Order: sequence, then C-alpha cells, then structure tokens
Amino acid sequence: MMLVRSLASELLPYEARSLLSSCLDGLRSRMSWRHTITIEQSDGWYTNRVFYAVKTYLAARVDTAGVKHLRLSGGGVDDDGDDEKLVFGMKEGEELVEAFQGAEFTWCLHSHDLPVGDPGKNILGGNGRRGGKLYFELSFHKRRKETALKAYVPFIVATTKAIRDRERPLTIYMNDGSDWSSMDLHHPSTFDTFKQSVIDDLDKFTRRKAYYKRIGKAWKRGYLLYGPPGTGKSSLIAAIANHLRFDIYDLELSGVDSNSQLRKLLLGMTNQSILVIEDIDCTIELKQRKKGNKKKPPKSTSKKDEKVTLSGLLNLVDGLWSRSGEERIIVFTTNYKECLDPALLRPGRMDMHIHMGCCTREAFRVLVSNYHSIDDHATYPEIDELMAEVPVTLAQVAETLMRSEDPDVALRDLIELLKSKRDGNNPGEEENADGDEDKISDDDDDEETDD
Repeated sequence: MMLVRSLASELLPYEARSLLSSCLDGLRSRMSWRHTITIEQSDGWYTNRVFYAVKTYLAARVDTAGVKHLRLSGGGVDDDGDDEKLVFGMKEGEELVEAFQGAEFTWCLHSHDLPVGDPGKNILGGNGRRGGKLYFELSFHKRRKETALKAYVPFIVATTKAIRDRERPLTIYMNDGSDWSSMDLHHPSTFDTFKQSVIDDLDKFTRRKAYYKRIGKAWKRGYLLYGPPGTGKSSLIAAIANHLRFDIYDLELSGVDSNSQLRKLLLGMTNQSILVIEDIDCTIELKQRKKGNKKKPPKSTSKKDEKVTLSGLLNLVDGLWSRSGEERIIVFTTNYKECLDPALLRPGRMDMHIHMGCCTREAFRVLVSNYHSIDDHATYPEIDELMAEVPVTLAQVAETLMRSEDPDVALRDLIELLKSKRDGNNPGEEENADGDEDKISDDDDDEETDD
C-alpha cells in the first residue's frame, strides 16, 4: 500500500488523485449503514440555538435514559443566584440512546480544541492555552434519515420550547410614560381556589387560533373581575398568568397622557400576554360619551387636557388597534361594576364577567393547607357554620391565618373574628353587594360566573 501510494503520488496528476479520492469517499459513504448529524455549539460569532435546544431536551432525559456519567451544574448566569436550581446533563463522551417512531437515535457529546482567538470557543485558557468547543453528534440508520430531519429534530425543538415556557420566570410590566419597565413576577397563586369554568374558558381560548382567524376577529379575550376589596382579584390574575405562562402588563391609566401614548404602549406589548387595568372605575375619570351631545370640541387644547378618553380606551379593547397583537388577555377589575360605562361591558370587550365573592369553604381549606400544611382540623365544622352565616373575604382569612405559625392558635383567632363579625362588633366592614347574576351565554357573548 505504501508503494502504491508513492507511485500514485509521483505518476498520477493532481486531478486524477483528487478524482480517485472522491470516488473512494463516496464508496465508503455508500457502504456505511449509519448517518451522522453534527450540531456545533456556535457558528462563528453566532450562537447555535439548536445546540442549546438539544442540550435542554437531553437534560430532561438523562435521568431515565441510563446515562452513567452525568454533568451537574447550577442554573446558569441568568438565574440570578438561584442556588436551588440544579441542572443535570451529559458528560463528554457519554452516549444517550432514544427510540422515536420505531427508530433508534444515538446522541453523544464531544469537544475539540480550538486555537486561541476563535470566536466559537466556550472555554478560554490563560497564557495562550487552547479552548474547547462542544458539539453533539446524532447518529441513526440511513433508512431513518427522513424521520430524523422531518420529525425527530422538529419534535426536539418544539419540546424544548414547551420546557422553557414552563420554566421561565414570568414578567410583570408597568408603564412609565409611553414605555414599559419590567421585573420578574413571583406569585404563587394557582387555580386551586377558583372555578373550573374559568380554566376551561382560558384553555378553549388558547386552542382557537384558526377559529378566530376564520371568523375575522382579533385573537383576544376580555375578563371583568368585580367584587368587594380583598376577594382575590389580583390573585386570580396571577393564577391566570401562571396557568397560561403569559407575562403581565399592568397599565396605570393615570400615567398615560393621551390616546396616542396609549396606542404606543399597546404596540409595545408582546403576544401571549395579559393586559391588566385595575380599579377601572376610579383609576381615571374617563370622559363619558353622551347621546345628543353635539357640542363641538375646542379647536386647541393644552397638553394637560390631553388625557385618555373612553373612546381611546374602547379602541384599545375592541377597535382597530386591538388587532395589533395575538393571543392576548385583557382584564379589568373594579369594586363597583354598576359605575362602569355600559360600552365597556358589552360582549367582545369584556367577554366574561367574574364576580369575586367572599371566601368559600373550599377556598378556606386551600388557604389553611398553604399556610399551615394541614388538611383537616377539629375546628373546621364550627368555622364552616360561621362562614355560612357571616361573609368574610379571602384577604381577611389569609391575614388572620398568618398571625401565628401554630395552626391551633390561628384557627382560634379566625373563629373569634367570625364571631365578632356575626355579633356586629366589626365596625367599618365593607358591604358585599352581590348584585344580580347574568346567565352564561354562548362563547362569543357576555359570560358571567361567580368565584
């Protein structure tokens, strides 16, 4: 072989040697029964997002895939010192085998040295040492190439997106002039204390993109939360955000100077988000539209007078500007529903009216379980009887349960509070005006429910 190689190098021209080498490579590739896809960590200066999608996907599989040598790391620099978050991954050289649609796919993590100064390196040594660049290799039978490219890899990318959406911290935005400022949202509220009808309505809304497009309506849903203070309106909003994994935009109308600024804020929102306007009845004095009022507006107004109008707010909720984004939830809260302009309440603007009433038996038990980690107590029958006689808000129950870490003491304090309210010894108590409840109508009509 050495003699043949020497003779070929001396006697054959370069073009012939190149053609022969190409033919031999093609022959080897046809004889091989496995194909391999290489996924580099970076492509020049740019990060390869598929690499990190694969890394996240495999990290969720290593504990059940029989991988013997794992890599343990913290949550990363973006987790702001979250020491409790641990991430397991594959060690270099380890293999992970996974079955998908009847095919077997093998993953392996490798690294190779790079010269110092290469923009793709992820480990930089000092004093001119070399770094290492990671890459995944995916190998499979050549007959499964179409399955790998058209089904398996897209499945990994979609699964990773779902994992990240589920684990990413939610964000709450507050308006500052015509811009949004943000901070992480850490709120534990879930739907444990709320009716299943709200959950079903939200899930139905998120599944109906094609339906909204077909009927020509903006893909949005409006909710009005009304009831006395302390009945859990803010907690329900947080529960919606945690359930849908949507960010919250908390709009303070008193900080908006004009309708044009309001539109700019709307355009600055992302899809899959929740727009919240709390205490809509008293946040701002909206100019009411009166029938028969034909008085012409003045020709010029000062900037101080250019406040948000009811017409501008209606365009935000249900006008042309409401179609600037997709999959949005709009939530208004109020303590006094009867004070709102009927134009805000009609179907298509506020699609479901949710009355936030007093604390129920089920909500009380959830609160006790959350605050004191108990499921039953000897005082429950007496408390149930008192709560049936005396209305009490979720906020009052929660505040009483937090007074002591001893559940016996906390529940006795709650009994004393309920007895005091029953005997009329609680001055300044807010009146719980339930009002008349409307029937739940069709999907795109005005809906009303109690919680």
